Amino acid sequence: MLPGPFLLHGAFMLNLFYAAHTCALASHIALEEAGAVYTTTRIRFADNDQRKPAYLAINPKGRVPALVTERGVLTETPAMLAYIAQLYPQAKLAPLDDAFAFAQAQAFNSYLCFTVHISHAHRMRGTRWVEADDTHAIQAMQKKVPQGVYEGFALVEQHMLAGPWVLGETYSICDAYLFTLAQWLEADGVDPARLPRVAEHRRRVGERPAVQRALAVELAD
Repeated sequence: MLPGPFLLHGAFMLNLFYAAHTCALASHIALEEAGAVYTTTRIRFADNDQRKPAYLAINPKGRVPALVTERGVLTETPAMLAYIAQLYPQAKLAPLDDAFAFAQAQAFNSYLCFTVHISHAHRMRGTRWVEADDTHAIQAMQKKVPQGVYEGFALVEQHMLAGPWVLGETYSICDAYLFTLAQWLEADGVDPARLPRVAEHRRRVGERPAVQRALAVELAD
């Protein structure tokens, strides 16, 4: 049985449901960067945990991540990142005092979620879009992955990295999300050398202590 809400000294504690090597890493990093007090629950795809009744009761979508909060469950990475940034404003993970700049952050994260991540997902989750027995369609989708992923990141490389961080001089939730998806470049058939700014960004984000802590948990087993 999966755990429910957690209390620490009578106070509610956030619980992040995650799976290794998924976009859940972005929210995990954000929680670490924010200094949040939280717990994690690992979902193992190999055991089909995401389709078991206990998890579906938490997230009927059957996907990760999911964040159990005092007011309910949040899903979808852009929403979860925005929530963490607003819940811990002292961490300055988003430009919360500038409506336009915050919208720009949301636009960037939405692009990663609905364009870049979708191109990546075509490599191993083609059955979301075509019938499982339509092998020709699935193979065609997989063949397109390197081009689609590269084109998505190329737009980031050329037009979206204000530098040195996504939004300019200040590290934000956008950087955690970009780092997470950039972890998959090689597996998606994209040479990071073709994206030098993205590759350098990935290196610098990976050196942050909060990122290393989140990775240590996710890659523990």
